[in-house]
Amino acid sequence: MAVNVTVCATGDRVTIAVTGKFDFDLYDDFRASYAGTAGAGVAYQVDLADTEYLDSSALGMLLLLREHAGGEASNIEIILASPEVRKILDVANFGKLFRF
Repeated sequence: MAVNVTVCATGDRVTIAVTGKFDFDLYDDFRASYAGTAGAGVAYQVDLADTEYLDSSALGMLLLLREHAGGEASNIEIILASPEVRKILDVANFGKLFRF
């Protein structure tokens, strides 16, 4: 399990990639991945290509990122989620909160 972050040189685009199980064990790492970024006005991508599973705590962490990024005005895209992970996001109605 790992969280890797890439910030573009201008600081206005942040990509957060989650590998393995996205659960409470990653709370500190996930939060640290965006804590030093500006938040509102930054475009975030959450790359779930290598995420094999996520639980309710991961959903909560995504909501915390959304709050950090400006709430309803946030610019967050979730990319490359597997069909299994996407199903969890769909059941949680995250399509209304995030772009896919």
